[in-house]
Amino acid sequence: MTTTLKQLRKLRSDLRPQGVLTVTRGGTHKDRSSGPERKCIATQVTMPVSDMIRFVVGPDAQIVPDILGKLPGRGIWVSADKAALEKAASKNLFARSAKQPVKVPDGLVAEVEVQVTRRLVELISLARKGGGAVAGYEKVKSWLMNEEAEVLIQASDGSERGKSKLSTPHYGSFIGWLTADELGLAFGRQVVIHGALSAGGLTSRVVEEAQRLKAIREVATAGAVRKEKTAK
Repeated sequence: MTTTLKQLRKLRSDLRPQGVLTVTRGGTHKDRSSGPERKCIATQVTMPVSDMIRFVVGPDAQIVPDILGKLPGRGIWVSADKAALEKAASKNLFARSAKQPVKVPDGLVAEVEVQVTRRLVELISLARKGGGAVAGYEKVKSWLMNEEAEVLIQASDGSERGKSKLSTPHYGSFIGWLTADELGLAFGRQVVIHGALSAGGLTSRVVEEAQRLKAIREVATAGAVRKEKTAK
């Protein structure tokens, strides 16, 4: 009997290893399965670095976002959340963490959003060039019907009536906080309303980056994102 993609996804979900628990000095248990963790300077909450934005102090003592996490220097970590980023920028928290005077540029939070958006668009574009992404209603519908899609992507400013005709893949993810113009850049078109990603390849990285952008754009997209279709 042929095993369907849906059954494989269910099996993969069932076999996914549970979080590795470690005991901290305080006696509490933490799940370490999600990779390295850092403490946010704004919330004081320790979380996976995949849910955070790294900053460094540049040569001119200016705070610089390090979206890729590769710039030299000691990292200063802030939750990828608009409120946390605004608090860090306005409450002198960067200087406190760096233990030196620093310059926080005007519009730092907006610049972080721009850079995270650009990175997400680049990742989707790379997935498309590798054959792991398609755009257009009919192509996306076909992928969904044939259980080839792992992620459904829809423009935040697209018609709700049109978007409601397509559903998130079972055990899949939904990304709905990029605009039609931004998706157009990712797919090499003027505008795109519907897109889809297959399993494997860059898909997990796309979903991870999308989660960071979602948190940064939370207020702006709260009314446009269908609650039942949030990226995991």
